[in-house]
Amino acid sequence: MFGKEGEGMTMEGKMNSIIGTGCKFNGTVEVQEGTLRIDGEFEGDITCPDTLIIGKDGKVKAEIKVKNAVIGGKVTGNIDAKDKIELQAGSHVQGDIKTSRLVIDEGVFFEGACRMSPEGKGEMPKPYGGTKVTDEKKEPVHAGMK
Repeated sequence: MFGKEGEGMTMEGKMNSIIGTGCKFNGTVEVQEGTLRIDGEFEGDITCPDTLIIGKDGKVKAEIKVKNAVIGGKVTGNIDAKDKIELQAGSHVQGDIKTSRLVIDEGVFFEGACRMSPEGKGEMPKPYGGTKVTDEKKEPVHAGMK
């Protein structure tokens, strides 16, 4: 039905929401049931209990919370997917992603942090450094320290 853009993803729900080519939309999209496909331009927040598909011409600037995401176009913003994120060849993603499964095709541009854990749970990674514990004291860890 979608060619490469839908392959490998289980479409549990039906396709019931589409932002088509040539359409620009700003705001909040909250899908109650089914799949959302974006081939146009969207800016805001997206919540979808099933699958978000961003076509190769889709441009999205949003905070995204979904079960699955198939990205073929451009996304600027964080993606929180409970099950799976698929970044297809030619896609461009700038933002942090959190998921339990990740597929990245060759030719993808991805800039951000990635957190993978069962069912997409857990906190986003902290910047390099962290803390080491010695004799009940916490000391900052810096690159180059022994």
